[in-house]
Amino acid sequence: MRAALIAALLSFSSLPADAQAQESAFLQSLGGDWSGTGMVLTKIGGTNFNVSCTLRSDAGQSAVSMNGKCRGLAVFVRTFSANVKASGQRYSGNYIGPSGQPSRLIGSRQGNRLNLNVTWARVVNGDRNATLMIEKVGQDRLQLQTVDKDLVSGRSVVTSRIDLQRPSAAEK
Repeated sequence: MRAALIAALLSFSSLPADAQAQESAFLQSLGGDWSGTGMVLTKIGGTNFNVSCTLRSDAGQSAVSMNGKCRGLAVFVRTFSANVKASGQRYSGNYIGPSGQPSRLIGSRQGNRLNLNVTWARVVNGDRNATLMIEKVGQDRLQLQTVDKDLVSGRSVVTSRIDLQRPSAAEK
């Protein structure tokens, strides 16, 4: 009985290390160069713009730093960055979009997706709240998606969706 209790306690004591190792492996899988296309909605009810984007992601044991650039209509270029740190299974950090002002990110990981609540630095679409999802799709694909709430209808609206992939060996 005592041996079973000791074995159970030892297995529970290793859970945080195992969880941290899982978060580290997930974060490191986000590292590298990415490129792709998507759409950006400048405001709810407005026009969707098709964009072409590049992203450089530097990932460590407990944090990831993403710096990207999107071009649309050969007229505008917008840069963005996100820095996210894992503390156990909770994530926090900041996002800097075209306004240049840092917005707060807080959330958690579910499977291969980070679900982050965004608190914008200024009012966007009538409030300061949205959701940013960073999802690893297979080995070589990444999807960034922002969802905001339409305050008039109460419905969730995808305000940006960017599908990225790692460049093939031939493209490097």
